[in-house]
Amino acid sequence: MADDDGGPVWSRSKRQRGGPPVVGFIITLLALFGALTAVLGIKERSVAEGGATIDGWITAGWEKAKEITGQADEVTDEALSETADAAGRAGAALGEGAENAVGEIQGE
Repeated sequence: MADDDGGPVWSRSKRQRGGPPVVGFIITLLALFGALTAVLGIKERSVAEGGATIDGWITAGWEKAKEITGQADEVTDEALSETADAAGRAGAALGEGAENAVGEIQGE
């Protein structure tokens, strides 16, 4: 009882229990996944059928993510080419402006 401060139980400092919050989050996700598998196993009357249902959901989500990624790549390529064109036009305008300024200075 070396760390006992002698005060009432409710006023003593509390120790933090458990590991890092990430570990608790992962354990929670695993427990939810297990519960989902059990519920689908009961609903489909077979754990294999329940797993097949979950696999179907994962496959559909994966295909949707690949589709969105492909669309994002196309949009990124368009934006990159438009930016390169705008930079080229800005560089040309800057060059013309510099030539005009040099001509004005030399003309004086």
